[in-house]
Amino acid sequence: MNLSEIIRYGLWFALYMALQVFLLRNLVLFDYGFCFIYVAGILLLPAHYNSTIVLILSFLTGIVLDFFYNTFGLHAAAMVLVAYLRPYWIDLHLEFKDSERDEISLPNLRVGRFVTFLLPLIFIHHAVLFLVELSHFGLILQALARIAASSFFTLAAIILSQLFVRR
Repeated sequence: MNLSEIIRYGLWFALYMALQVFLLRNLVLFDYGFCFIYVAGILLLPAHYNSTIVLILSFLTGIVLDFFYNTFGLHAAAMVLVAYLRPYWIDLHLEFKDSERDEISLPNLRVGRFVTFLLPLIFIHHAVLFLVELSHFGLILQALARIAASSFFTLAAIILSQLFVRR
């Protein structure tokens, strides 16, 4: 990874964090759909990026979000789990040819592969957030509805952000 790619990914990462903290933090659809676009900062890193660095970045990302959301490590735990599962999911789901760049983006993967790569990881992230926060099992249907609505809302936001990526 050269310096221009590090700067590009760093700027995208900063944009996702700024959007989450300053704009999307207060945006809720029908009391069920929450948009956590900051997960894209970790999920869209190059496929064969150093796993240790990804885990550290995801922990720091989660801690920053926990500070703004007052969630005491919930976002950090969800992000570290997703960062831990990410390389296994990449090896299982994505195949990169030698000539192809290992960039995870909408233009590179096309819509089908992009969605099927992101959606399970986003779903796991949201499941950790909403199920750990669950106060009793009487609210399980509400939590499952929030997981589903938030996963699709986050996926839609990530796809919209990817429309600004140039090849």
